[in-house]
Amino acid sequence: MTQLEQARKGIITQQMREAASYDYHVTAEYIGREIAEGRIVLPHNINRKFSSIAIGHGLTTKVNANIGTSGKHADIEEELIKMNAALKAGTHSLMDLSTGGDLNKIRTILLDKCPVMMGAVPMYATASKAIISKKPLHTITADDIFEDIETQCCQGIDYITVHCGITRNSISKMLNSKRELGVVSRGGSIMCGWILKNEKENPLYEYFDRLVDIAYRYDVTLSVGDGFRPGSVCDATDRGQVEELITLGELAQYAREKNVQVMIEGPGHVPIQDVKMNIELQKRLCNGAPFYVLGPLTTDIAPGYDHITSAIGGAIAASAGADFLCYVTPAEHLLLPTPDDVYEGVIAARIAAHSGDIGKGIKGAIEKDRLMSKYRRELDWKGIYSVAIDPELAKQRRSQSESSNEDICTMCGDLCAIKNFNECITK
Repeated sequence: MTQLEQARKGIITQQMREAASYDYHVTAEYIGREIAEGRIVLPHNINRKFSSIAIGHGLTTKVNANIGTSGKHADIEEELIKMNAALKAGTHSLMDLSTGGDLNKIRTILLDKCPVMMGAVPMYATASKAIISKKPLHTITADDIFEDIETQCCQGIDYITVHCGITRNSISKMLNSKRELGVVSRGGSIMCGWILKNEKENPLYEYFDRLVDIAYRYDVTLSVGDGFRPGSVCDATDRGQVEELITLGELAQYAREKNVQVMIEGPGHVPIQDVKMNIELQKRLCNGAPFYVLGPLTTDIAPGYDHITSAIGGAIAASAGADFLCYVTPAEHLLLPTPDDVYEGVIAARIAAHSGDIGKGIKGAIEKDRLMSKYRRELDWKGIYSVAIDPELAKQRRSQSESSNEDICTMCGDLCAIKNFNECITK
């Protein structure tokens, strides 16, 4: 039985208990009830062993880090270094987006080494095989797609991104929107091109029951959508994006009826004033399903700093109810990220997630901030490091201070407001 099926029968699984241990402000029974209602997912393939973490309503906002090779650069050792950088920075999840090299071998190695949930986009493997064979992408068959989905689920992938909401109807709506940047999702562009070239319906939509059957057998969570996510703030919340979202809500309901867990993927690039509305729209159209967002990035003009633009949008999104943030690194839109980029991206996303948790009132979220204030008032540097989101960086920067006084730093020196205030009130 899947986690959803067991939750509906009132069975509290070991995985639910592990998830409650991580989100210690809730009980395993609460997690079970919310899984049964479709508002929480617990991605955990039956073929894997790791300590489970849940995603969704009432829980702390979780963070994912993407890693993976490309056709231009395929070095598994480098990807393992990136994995470790992401784990060191505190990611809750990893996605293998590899498109170059021996993909099955790469996936097997990463799954073996990964101590957290892992996702993938099976369509990338299907498309990569076609490119290696010098076949046009539109010659991919439905069987090719489902074969790769089954292979990756059997290997142990915990959740898969599937672009089920791109249909002939949603393509028509998207094209009529006259987007500035068209389709920026790799999987979305492949599926869009396949539909237009073949003049047929999306196999993942037409044969959605086949997809659900595979997911059920391995208890793989379906992460559906965002094929038409906006890649420009000028394109946000257009007809194509909304039409896809409506379809995803319908498909999510069908999958849940078949005891398969579902979360919804979302934008993308969204102007800051529309972020909250996008989250509320998804929650309404998808019956409160967990929402997995890329960023959102609130401006398009900061290449090299998109971990910052995404953290701005991510904090607002999480505060409004988004449940899962996909990190964005400083390399976004420019090149394959380095291990340092991965580390910075996870830290930025964790800052956004924590800020969002304070905003949506997650029990205990603000207590670390309260502790930080206490340690700062006491000029307790060890205490400050103990609750810092990146203690190593804090220590490193502090060590660069030229001051010989351990109480103060070189920012204010003897004019340190906290030190002077403390002396003032103790006299």
